[in-house]
Amino acid sequence: MEERLAQRPSSCIKIVLFGPESTGKTTLASQLAAHYNVLWVKEYMREYLQKKWDEEKSICEPEDLLPIAEGQMKRENGLAAIAGKLLICDTNLLELKVYSEAYYSGFCPPLLLKHALNNHYHLYFLTYIDVEWTPDDLRDKPDDRVGMFQRFKAALKQNNKPFVVLKGNQEERFKTAVSIIDNQLKKYKVKLSEKDKVQIKEKGIREQEVEDQIEIFKRG
Repeated sequence: MEERLAQRPSSCIKIVLFGPESTGKTTLASQLAAHYNVLWVKEYMREYLQKKWDEEKSICEPEDLLPIAEGQMKRENGLAAIAGKLLICDTNLLELKVYSEAYYSGFCPPLLLKHALNNHYHLYFLTYIDVEWTPDDLRDKPDDRVGMFQRFKAALKQNNKPFVVLKGNQEERFKTAVSIIDNQLKKYKVKLSEKDKVQIKEKGIREQEVEDQIEIFKRG
């Protein structure tokens, strides 16, 4: 189980949409993926719990947390292996940790806690609660939006995670996010694999020449 919650090494920039329910994370994740023409990791927890509700009319229990975490990381690791320079993640294990502690009196499974804190992301977009709360089968905290937002913010600050709070309407959030991601991409440096290095050497080309050409390509 433990290895299935761990993040596999990858060279892509990972951006996480992070925050309370009904704050526009999935919509923005989809928009950003379309804008950059990249893959995005959809939220496994919502699908898992919606299926449980549809089939059993039952809600999340503590024993569901690790299967949800495993499903989320399976998706993320699978897409990270084939992603280009950028991967958009609609939630991650740290979000699941926040929900676990909020709903189960501070409890979080040790394995989930370990990997929620250890897994690495380049930036979190923390979505604010200034959008309308929309009810559905799974959402149940319309009267505690401020408290839930503070929980999410505290999780980022206490664990020294890099984050930016996104406020405003969907267009304003999108423009802010694109501006920030563009700056992240400027810092992006392609990592050559060992196979790449062997092929480059066989062709009599220096690695630095290849890296310089990649930088030119990135700038357009």
